[in-house]
Order: sequence, then structure tokens, then C-alpha cells
Amino acid sequence: MKSLLSYFGGSLIFCAIAVIAAYFIGGPQAAVTVIFLTVLETSLSFDNAIVNAGILNGWNEVWRRRFLLWGILIAVFGMRLAFPLLIVGVSGDVGPIRAIDLALHYPAEYSRILASAHHQIAAFGGTFLMMVFFSFFVARHKTEHWLQFIEKPLTRLGKMEAIEAALTLMALVAAASLLDPALRNGFIEAGVWGVITFILAKGVAALLGGDESGIAQHVVKQGIGGFLYLELIDASFSFDGVIGAFAMTNNLFIIALGLGAGAMFVRSFTLQLVDHGTLTRFRYLEHGAFWAIGALAVLMLIGVGIHISEAVTGLLGAALITASLGSSILANRKKSGVSEKV
Repeated sequence: MKSLLSYFGGSLIFCAIAVIAAYFIGGPQAAVTVIFLTVLETSLSFDNAIVNAGILNGWNEVWRRRFLLWGILIAVFGMRLAFPLLIVGVSGDVGPIRAIDLALHYPAEYSRILASAHHQIAAFGGTFLMMVFFSFFVARHKTEHWLQFIEKPLTRLGKMEAIEAALTLMALVAAASLLDPALRNGFIEAGVWGVITFILAKGVAALLGGDESGIAQHVVKQGIGGFLYLELIDASFSFDGVIGAFAMTNNLFIIALGLGAGAMFVRSFTLQLVDHGTLTRFRYLEHGAFWAIGALAVLMLIGVGIHISEAVTGLLGAALITASLGSSILANRKKSGVSEKV
């Protein structure tokens, strides 16, 4: 069995480099901010690691390594650095050079423009994650349930065509009613694109070698399609973290360093979960992660109209995962007891 250092050694080195780089950029305060952002990203995205592990579990070592290597480059430099610049460019109607100039020399204006697009970013990420949530629980052949009084009816709903899209769009419209009328159209449009993107991502994954079978409807096979699907899930998880990071600092590079280091730790947790067969040993842990995703999706959608602290998001996700872990341990003990009697 591999040691903890083999899983987290690279992440620790990256984090140390990020802290040192932040110190040279902005002094001790910037270095401390990177540490806080790393902890924040890791804690808020642990459910992402569990979902990733569920998908990677059926992949071979080559594709796992590709996801961890190329995926982390996309996560750090794409979603935490380039994506905010793209949002500022589109929302502020400025070119890429001007967006970089704003990030470097006018961080307050940069963060203002990015914040102005928050309702659209939250709608897109929220509906995408809600589709991920429903795709797991409405799988028609799903036989194992954790919260049976909710999960069994959801599985029966899976007999209805495209029910996950219908439920997600209903939630989107309900959340839009909480917003100022001036923001509703943009919010709903972005949310619809989140649903479309999920459907296209799953379709591309199927065309390029993905598969949906049995109870693991959310799982896609290794390949380019599966890789893209995982990256879109990671992107949806990162949206709120990128926006929320501006509460700590306006410096784009400090944010990229802190959130990037957190993304590294999430990847390390993912690999450890896969290698140790954690999801197999703790049968309800994956259920808890998907419930945490559902909770995050709801909070992203209603959080535009009602302020919700990131602490609430993190604690709720942690509570759901902890509860599912506890239920798994109790179920294993009960099963062991029955086996011993037999």
C-alpha cells in the first residue's frame, strides 16, 4: 500500500511553492491568504474528490494519470486563471489584453466586473451540478439507496424521459423568482446553458467511448469524452470558489495560487480514494457526496438572491458526507454480525 506521502507529496510541494511565490508577490499577508484559500478549496471540494473517484474507479492507470496530470493543469491555469479573465472580457466587453491589464493594475475594477456576472456563473454551475445530482439518483436500475424515503421515489421517477432536465429547469425558474427582474433573463439563460452543456457533455462522452449502465449512470468510460466530462464537473465546483476568493483578495495570481493548491489536494484525495477502494468499502459514501452536490447546486441557485455564507456550504457538505460514512460503517458492522451468526 502506498504511503500518504506518495499521494500528497506533490500537493505539499506545490502548496509550498505557491506560498513562497505569494510571499514575493504580496508579502506575509499574501502568503497567509494562499494558505486560507488552499484549505477553503480543499474542504469545499472534498465531495468533488469522491465523485471523481467513482468515475475513475473504472479507468486504467494510464487514464487516471492523464486526468491527474493534464486535469490539474486545466484546473489550475484554466479554471483558476484563464476562466476569470474570460468572464471579465465577456462581461466587461474588453479584449484579453485589457482584461489582463485590469487584473494586474486595476484589481478592484476587475473584481467588480467579475462579480457583476455572478448570477450567470452561479446559474450555469448550479444547473450543471443539479443535473449531475439527478443523473445519479434517477438512474432506473439503481438498487442501493441510502436515504430510502427520498431516493426510492427518485429512482421511480427515472422511468420518465429526461426527468432530470425537467426537475432542474423547475428549480431554475423557482430560484429566478427570488431575483430582481432585471437579472432574471440572464440568470435563466445561463441556467439553460448549464443543462444543455451537461447533456452535450454526456452525449460526447458516449460518442467517444462513454457508457451508462446499471446503477452507475453517472460513470463514463475512460477516454477523451470521460476526461472532458470530469473537467466540466470540476469547473462547476470551482465557479463559486473563484468568485468567493475575491472576498479575501483582489489579486488574480494569489487567487490562482491558493485555489490551484487546493485543486492539487483534491486530486490527491481522489487518487487515494480510488487506490484504497474506499467507495467499495463504504457503500453510502458516494451517495453522501451526491447529496452534497445537490445541496451545493441549490445553494448556488438561491445564493444569488439570498446571501449564504461559504461556511454554510462547506459545513452542510461535510455533514452529509460524514453522515453517509457513519451509515456505511453501521451497515458494514450489521452485515458482519449477520455473517458471523450464519
